Amino acid sequence: MTDQLADHHWGAEFPAQPGQLSAVRARLDAWLAAEGLSEDDRYDLLVAVNEAASNAIEHAYGPGEHGLVHIDAHARPDGSVRVVVADRGGWRVPPPTLTARGRGLLLMRENVDEVLVDRGAGGTTVTLVLAPRHGSRDSYPAAPQPPDPVDVTARDGWVEVVVRGDVPAQAAPAVRRRILTAARGGTVPVVVDLRALGERNDGLIRSLRAVAEAAAAAGTRVVVRAPEQGHARRALVAAGVDQVVDLVPHV
Repeated sequence: MTDQLADHHWGAEFPAQPGQLSAVRARLDAWLAAEGLSEDDRYDLLVAVNEAASNAIEHAYGPGEHGLVHIDAHARPDGSVRVVVADRGGWRVPPPTLTARGRGLLLMRENVDEVLVDRGAGGTTVTLVLAPRHGSRDSYPAAPQPPDPVDVTARDGWVEVVVRGDVPAQAAPAVRRRILTAARGGTVPVVVDLRALGERNDGLIRSLRAVAEAAAAAGTRVVVRAPEQGHARRALVAAGVDQVVDLVPHV
């Protein structure tokens, strides 16, 4: 892998192989930290970049092809970060199944503010933009933190999470950390009660997806209880989160 550093710029080019991603994420994370991004912002952006790069690795090149993936990141004066992930292959459309990879574009859009995909004869380019959110740079003030909408109770061998009120997008990192901490990184089963969820729930969608992925990696599941006719269930189904959690009626 080769990478380049310049003022507020980072770039890397690497073989389209899954084993390359860990080192790429680590180097990009270090650069983002040096640029002053908060841990929460770095997490969101790295999830989106990882999805874009994984899609390029899996779908850009055919069997036997030895292609490259290029990542170019730029920290802009307004505090936002723009990352471009590009390949030079012919896009191979994945099967129309809702697998984890098939939800990659949705996951990118949940974690960053802008996603633009440009597919052409010379390859595919995915542009990701993360707007300043958590006030980690000196150039913009910290955003006020919303009240914690999550109550956590340790039960006998499982964790109960009760969500009350709105969970807007800016609350997602705090909610995600709270649940994953209680669930010991996903190793303890989690049951989430959404009876009192507010209508602003983008942050909850992001949080539950991240918790479900951690649980799946640890061999557990997340159970979400939501009224059958409520807005909470509709939001989860619309976002595809019902495919990665056990969504059951609340009784």
